[in-house]
Amino acid sequence: MKQEFIGLEAEVIASTHQGYKSLRGRIVNETKNTIVIEHDGKAKIVPKTGNEFLFTYGDEKIAVRGSEIQHRPEDRIKKTR
Repeated sequence: MKQEFIGLEAEVIASTHQGYKSLRGRIVNETKNTIVIEHDGKAKIVPKTGNEFLFTYGDEKIAVRGSEIQHRPEDRIKKTR
């Protein structure tokens, strides 16, 4: 996942916090520790740690643990791994 997440559809598929489970919408912002999802017209800030996300990229759906993408967006895009 070495790409920009802003604009992708995302869903929280697993969480240590009940309030985040099944939250879905379009990613409108991202920081090192959070993803901001627009859900029902409101921006919801979701921490990456403790959550697992399902991203829709084209026709693909990709499940990712938040701890695996806990980097500044600009650093993640530059990674060669």
